[in-house]
Amino acid sequence: MVAIIDYGMGNVASVQKALNFLKIESAITSDPELIEKSDVIILPGVGSFLQGMKNLKSKGLDVLLTDQVLNKKKKFLGICLGMQLLAEAGTEPNDNPGLGWIKGKVKKIENIPFRIPHMGWNNINVKIDKYYSQINEKDFYFIHSYHFVPSNSEVIAATTNYGIEIVASIQQDNIFATQFHPEKSQEAGLTLLRNFFNNA
Repeated sequence: MVAIIDYGMGNVASVQKALNFLKIESAITSDPELIEKSDVIILPGVGSFLQGMKNLKSKGLDVLLTDQVLNKKKKFLGICLGMQLLAEAGTEPNDNPGLGWIKGKVKKIENIPFRIPHMGWNNINVKIDKYYSQINEKDFYFIHSYHFVPSNSEVIAATTNYGIEIVASIQQDNIFATQFHPEKSQEAGLTLLRNFFNNA
């Protein structure tokens, strides 16, 4: 069973809809017992880094998820804000600590000739192809104003170009996360999700 973490930052229903389409059993939950019983954890989310961390901490989910993912090595997928919160710190609206699972910092997208937020379809450049096999058209749907800058480039699974190179996804051990929204990325996104669940 897949636990889709509900911490008041939206996007949970569309993620579950995509999993329903793939016939993958899931529950939208913040219940510790259900999360502990799950096989896979998904942390979606849209909005600010600061509010996301506040919401996780208010429910005790920061400690619980860290135990489940880092200590118990449960398979994990972060989406959009759910990827950014894995960083050591974020700068939205000012410096705030994150979950600290992946070394690096979330920074505002700046000094580019394009409109912010980065919103819409963009092609990605795959660097770690563990979950990207059988995806021919690698266009995915983005909407974000901040981007994750990892300390170690070896965790970068894919990038996209929006005036600057932006990390589109990361991969480290049992942790996989995307800045884009696979659940809103049509066939490419569904294939990515299918690959994630089929690849142990």
